[in-house]
Amino acid sequence: MPITADHICTTIAAYLDEHPEDKRELGVVLGLLDDGDDLTSRKTLPGHVTVGAILVGPDGRILHILHNATQKWLLPGGHLEAPDNTLLQAAGRELAEETGIPPHVVTPRGEVPLHVDIHPIDANPAKDEPAHQHFDFRFLFHTTASIGELQAEEVSDAAWREVESLHDERLKQRVVQALR
Repeated sequence: MPITADHICTTIAAYLDEHPEDKRELGVVLGLLDDGDDLTSRKTLPGHVTVGAILVGPDGRILHILHNATQKWLLPGGHLEAPDNTLLQAAGRELAEETGIPPHVVTPRGEVPLHVDIHPIDANPAKDEPAHQHFDFRFLFHTTASIGELQAEEVSDAAWREVESLHDERLKQRVVQALR
């Protein structure tokens, strides 16, 4: 069954139980859901839900990918797809697709995202996409595996980096805390 608005709301509620300080920021997402917006569709504006994977290797470093479209080092992740049943499953799927690391060697920390980030996306005339926002649900995973075959259409490189290389301070603090 595809991801529903109820699943997104339930995930946000569980997330806010752990991180009540994010309530004001996530009010935007909850308001759009209350208005009946389909946040699972990448065509929904002013924004839609995406997922990300914070993959921790055996040495405590975090996997980053070099994203072709942005030419930036990012966490693996992307848009929801129809077969996805949960946000966690979607994050695991994106992780496997982009990095070639099979799901059976990846363990999620839990069903609740470690971080939800709302960030702007620039307009992309080549895809006929206006500027919009991503409501990015980021889940923590662990693995002992190496990087596999990268998804060449979207990713040109991958590297394990220290936690300190994460640009978002709140995310960095939460990863450090989760790894203790």
